[in-house]
Amino acid sequence: MKKIGIIMGSDSDLPVVKKATDVLKEFGVPFEAHVFSAHRTPEQARDFALHARENGFGAIIAAAGMAAHLAGAVAANTTLPVVGIPCKGGAMDGIDALLSTVQMPSGIPVATVALNGGANAALLCLQILAVEDAALADKLDAKRKADAEAVLAKDEGITARL
Repeated sequence: MKKIGIIMGSDSDLPVVKKATDVLKEFGVPFEAHVFSAHRTPEQARDFALHARENGFGAIIAAAGMAAHLAGAVAANTTLPVVGIPCKGGAMDGIDALLSTVQMPSGIPVATVALNGGANAALLCLQILAVEDAALADKLDAKRKADAEAVLAKDEGITARL
């Protein structure tokens, strides 16, 4: 099974990244997490991206706040799917990170999830891997079914209370 690479621009992004790692652990998908900054450690971020495919990765999550160039810097150095997580914080409370992550030039795509969307970033990576992994696709289908059943149970509870 392919691994998921996770890069965060700072250890302050760990609470958001933990949401992703929790999902990956739930599905039994291996991952590696690192702190590499697009600005302060650009060589390390580039090296990780350049060698990710040969090192067994199938997709990469890049979480960063403020200027948030990490996902784009990673995507510029790999053809693996890159999922950006813009993190809240700073003077603009994450809007700058969202715009930096989502506004990529043609030819260098980055899939972008919601502000602090760690769980969805992991789920999107799992869906990407599930294209070639039927067992993983079955697990994703089961989760969707369980999530739907949980909502319907809440609906019954509200209906009974009202």
